Amino acid sequence: MSKKILYAVITVFFFCAIATPLMALEIDEEEIRSVAPDAVEFVNYTGPHTVIDSLQQIKNIGSSLGSVIARNPGQSGTAGTNSRYYVVHAVDPTVTNGFDADIMFIGKDATVDHIRNLRHIIASYLVSAYGYSEADASTLAVFVTVYNAVYRGNLEKFNSTYKPVVVKYLTAEHAGLALNYQDWPGKSQIVIPLTDPVNGGLSTVDTSVISDTQVVESMREEDDKSVDVRKELVDIKEREADIASEKAAEAQKQATEETAKQKQEEQKLAEAKQEAEEARKVADENPNDRAAQQEAQKKEEAVARQEEVTQAQTQVAEEKRQEAAEQQAIADQKREEARTDRAQIAKDQQQLIKDGIQSDADGVYGLEIIDNEFSRMVKLNKTNGVVMQESPVTVIRGRTLLPADENYMAIAGKTGGNAAVKVVLLDTQYMEIISESTEYASEQSVLVQDGNDYYAVIQDSNGWVLGKYNSQLKLLLKSKISVHPATAVIMTEAGICITDPNGIARLLNKSDLSEISKDSPATYIVEK
Repeated sequence: MSKKILYAVITVFFFCAIATPLMALEIDEEEIRSVAPDAVEFVNYTGPHTVIDSLQQIKNIGSSLGSVIARNPGQSGTAGTNSRYYVVHAVDPTVTNGFDADIMFIGKDATVDHIRNLRHIIASYLVSAYGYSEADASTLAVFVTVYNAVYRGNLEKFNSTYKPVVVKYLTAEHAGLALNYQDWPGKSQIVIPLTDPVNGGLSTVDTSVISDTQVVESMREEDDKSVDVRKELVDIKEREADIASEKAAEAQKQATEETAKQKQEEQKLAEAKQEAEEARKVADENPNDRAAQQEAQKKEEAVARQEEVTQAQTQVAEEKRQEAAEQQAIADQKREEARTDRAQIAKDQQQLIKDGIQSDADGVYGLEIIDNEFSRMVKLNKTNGVVMQESPVTVIRGRTLLPADENYMAIAGKTGGNAAVKVVLLDTQYMEIISESTEYASEQSVLVQDGNDYYAVIQDSNGWVLGKYNSQLKLLLKSKISVHPATAVIMTEAGICITDPNGIARLLNKSDLSEISKDSPATYIVEK
């Protein structure tokens, strides 16, 4: 925001006889209901991958971009590769209206396909570029993505908010962030509003912009009303208010000191003018007195010099007073936003409790059928049966979900592109994939548990075999013989009954998954 605009607002703030602090978010519930957007629901690829990037590799994308921008944050610049991940640092200190911004482009060859990983990239960028803590950066990344989704393609909104140096890089078609990951590559211009990119720190990204009414109302449409992450942003705003208050107090102290100096210089100016007037009077009374004329000129020149000094000191004092007022206004704004946000969050928490879907309620886990091929994991309130939470993973196969220590195991995924079918572990907090097998699994595979062991049909160099895993998804054994990709896996006292690729039932030893007997009754019957 420009200092000119902010100072004008500050002036109104101090002289209006209203109780509402600067830009306070006193939300009108009816107005909100009339403009509330739909929930921002990102469509992610949620299955296994053929190529798996580690979390650190994903974060390195953002941190490498941020380290380039951090070298010269006061000037416009770029970082990254156009075809993959690219940032334009758009700043223009000569323009006072609107915000500077960083614009993150997802290039046509980028492979990010989950909002969680995109947020990791954005968060690590903020850590590297501006010194945010990982926790604060992660919170901001959530709001940045929702903000850009809410205003996707709204060039009018971006034009009214940002400086020309920012808007010139945006297009109506691609400004912001699409909801579907398939529309991200080559079609994303993620805008991050900047308040003070030069000094960095907690208030670099403008939290008021990325958490406006439209954004928060969209987040409130989520099942859990996004309570946790909204609390985290409130905490950031409160710390921003504390920092701004400290800056205001320091600036006011300096303003007081500079004002005292201003008065001293004004006194010197008054004395200099008095001396100049007296010297001029003597000179005018003695026009032929050369010394008197020189003295008068000398005194008048001293007045001119003192006027310059006084003017400069007055400007310094005024700047400090203005800085103090600006920082206090920011502190008041952030504190009022935090107060309003906390009040709304408290109401939302009460509603969640009333609806029986509060995050700490006891729940049970099951599967919800999506279509004839896929299911997803759900959490239900065990008291009233209300669905409390749905997994973002919508590609679970085989209608089977098995407990595996504190997690759940399933076969999930699709084929094609970077997608794959694998055995996976899902956590119980977010019901997301936290681990996946190195081996590919058959699309038709069953998943069977026998004590602490888990069995699925997996691929090796010889075709499809039966794989044995532990609860941590470590492959323990592979069968010595090939199996049918859709084989049943039946546990018996004698061993494991499977079907081979020729449709013949065979019996495997549990200890090493070798075939128990080549002369089994089933083989004998077929041969006869």
